Amino acid sequence: MSDVSPGGPTALCVSASPEETRALGEALGRHACAGDLIALIGDLGSGKTVFVAGLAAGLGIDPDTHVSSPTFTIMHRYLGRLPLYHIDLYRIDGPEALLALGLEEYLEGDGVAVVEWAEHGVGILPTERLTVRLWQTGSEARTVELLPSGDRYRRLVREMMSEAAPAPTFLKWC
Repeated sequence: MSDVSPGGPTALCVSASPEETRALGEALGRHACAGDLIALIGDLGSGKTVFVAGLAAGLGIDPDTHVSSPTFTIMHRYLGRLPLYHIDLYRIDGPEALLALGLEEYLEGDGVAVVEWAEHGVGILPTERLTVRLWQTGSEARTVELLPSGDRYRRLVREMMSEAAPAPTFLKWC
C-alpha cells in the first residue's frame, strides 16, 4: 500500500443505519472474486466490522456465523462461496511487525482479504485494491467512500453500483 487513499475515481454513498452499511458490504461480497483485497479505514465505531459482516453474507457465509473484529487474534477465517480472511491491523506497530505475521498468502490468495485499520499496513499492502473509508455523520448514519485502485476494482465498484438495491444511496461516482 503506497498510501492510504489511491488516486482515481471514487464512489460516495450514504448509509442511514447499520443495516444499510451491512447491505453495502453484502453487495460487495456478491461481486467479489478470489484474490480481491478490501482495505478498510475508519475510526472506532465507524462501521468497519458491520461492513465486514455484510461482506461475509454476500460471500454466502453461514448467517449464524458471528463476524467479529479479530483485534487480538489478527485474523479470522470464514468459509463461504470463497474464503473470507478478516484481518485487523489495529495492534500492529509498523511494517516490520506486519511482515513478521506472514499474511502475504492471504492478501492475494484463494479468497477475499479484508483488512481493518489498513493504514497500519502502509508500504506493505498491495497497491491494487479497493479502499473503503467509513466515517460517522450521525448516531447511526455513515458516509462510505469507495476508492478503487486498478481496473479490477473499478469494475467491482461499478457492478455494486448497478445492483438494484434500495439502500444505501450512492451519491456520486467521480
